[in-house]
Amino acid sequence: MNEILLLPPETPIILDASSLETVVESATGWPGMGIIFVYSFLIAFAPPGPSEIVLAAPLDLDLPSWAHLSSIMLVSATGKAAGSVFAFHIGQEVKQSGPITRWLRQSRWDILEWSEKRSVQFTQQYGYSGLVMALSVPFFPDTISIYAFAILEQNYVKFAIATFLGSLGRLLVTIGFVSSLSIVF
Repeated sequence: MNEILLLPPETPIILDASSLETVVESATGWPGMGIIFVYSFLIAFAPPGPSEIVLAAPLDLDLPSWAHLSSIMLVSATGKAAGSVFAFHIGQEVKQSGPITRWLRQSRWDILEWSEKRSVQFTQQYGYSGLVMALSVPFFPDTISIYAFAILEQNYVKFAIATFLGSLGRLLVTIGFVSSLSIVF
């Protein structure tokens, strides 16, 4: 039986990446799908967390295993795409914000120039399929790729589709990798 913990209104709730991961790892039932969506949404633009953790959520959905896993992957990819579109919007705003762009360009390491240079090369060579490929790499923080493409591109729909497919691809590659390990051992 699930218990609900009620906290006094004045109690601050601080969620960092590790506490979010803990929430996902303990998510159960259909409400757990909402947790997976929110977690996937947040890690698209907030400090990176492992998106693969959603595959370990102990949801009991009373579905065949293939439908269970497919549901988790679709909800996660949809949440990641929605969060990426939010990051995309932030990127569009930052691109038009003179003070922020000047600050980033004048920073010690000029993050903007480095990410623009790498992303422009990657985008010119592979386009949106490059974003899909970059996001399909498991256990690699993808927040930087999302923001880099968000700053360079302007098409919300293509960006959302690419992030959805990349997120789904990442989970599929992760499942394939983990499955191959279980065959070996």
